[in-house]
Amino acid sequence: MKITFNESGTSSIDIQAKDANGNVRGINASNLGVESLIAEDLDTDEAIDAFLGKLSSALTELRSQASAFGSNLSSVENRQSFTKNMINTLETGAANLTLADSNEEAANLLALQTRQQLSSSALSMASQQDQAVLQLLR
Repeated sequence: MKITFNESGTSSIDIQAKDANGNVRGINASNLGVESLIAEDLDTDEAIDAFLGKLSSALTELRSQASAFGSNLSSVENRQSFTKNMINTLETGAANLTLADSNEEAANLLALQTRQQLSSSALSMASQQDQAVLQLLR
């Protein structure tokens, strides 16, 4: 099974059962050596012990594979958690950009209008003073 973490496919993880040599293989009764049990397998103590050995070996293999799958699951869950947090952060940021507080915007508008009026008044006063100085010089 291949899990891809991004849209370009550059970040992914392959989850497969492998033997002790790292070769990919399926997990089934045949590969574990316990594909069948017949009455003759239980006739003697040695046969029972041999079959129990096969079962023990199969159980060890299954535990090993379960551990590997658990490790892969942890990686996938961490990535999923990161992705969910990133989505929440981006959605919050987008909402903050698009949803403006009307009271705050009204206050900003009033402040800008006041600045504009003050600058117009200052220019008018400066112009009047210049004209008054010119009239004195005449």
